[in-house]
Amino acid sequence: MSTDQPPGQPPEDDPFLKKPQEPTPPSGGSPYGSPPPGSGGPPPPGGPPPGGPGGGGYPPPPPPYGGGDPYGGSGGYGMPDPLAGMPPLADFGKRLLARIIDVVIVAIPLALIQLAFGTNRYEYNTDQGEDISEVFSKTYSGSGLIMTLISIVAYVGYDWWFTKKNGQTVGKRAMKLRVAMLNDGSVPQSNAALSRAAVLWLPTLICCACLWPIALVVSILVDKPYKQGLHDKVAKTVVVQATG
Repeated sequence: MSTDQPPGQPPEDDPFLKKPQEPTPPSGGSPYGSPPPGSGGPPPPGGPPPGGPGGGGYPPPPPPYGGGDPYGGSGGYGMPDPLAGMPPLADFGKRLLARIIDVVIVAIPLALIQLAFGTNRYEYNTDQGEDISEVFSKTYSGSGLIMTLISIVAYVGYDWWFTKKNGQTVGKRAMKLRVAMLNDGSVPQSNAALSRAAVLWLPTLICCACLWPIALVVSILVDKPYKQGLHDKVAKTVVVQATG
């Protein structure tokens, strides 16, 4: 019998996979089997309900949501927590430092290329016109468009490659972080890694160089309980502390 892993499934020896978790069993019964003496039983016909004065009664009903989850992310009473068995979520400060390291790694070669070829990203229209917006309008120059395409390939390709490889870019490895799939903790596969990288970089490089990074930061800070940025939401990933 073949032992090959089915296509599209994470390898069973992935050290980052979540440990199996059992659903919380329903409460309400005695853990010892039959109820102890004096705890009461089914009320006789027409009699008072159990739990009255002097009677043991049944235990109180369980709360509607499980407790003890450090992320506040329990799947509800009787359901396993999606983060159970996974390492702790990454600290935002470490995520930010990791991103700065990655940006520097990609930006320096791109700056050298732009300097070597003397490319200008934009052309400014300084012709006099009746509309003030026409005086200072800017458009992509020919060389600037090429440089933008190169930047897209560099940034998106960098994040995509390292994320699908082992969940760690150079910056994340330095900060001991990794990207993991929310459902099982595995390394993101190619499609998830590509969608994550595209949402992370395309708006920044094409049109929203200032606003989009701010939107990503805010989305991470306000998201509960998984601290997912918009790019994590799309790819269904989380950033956790690396254990290996």
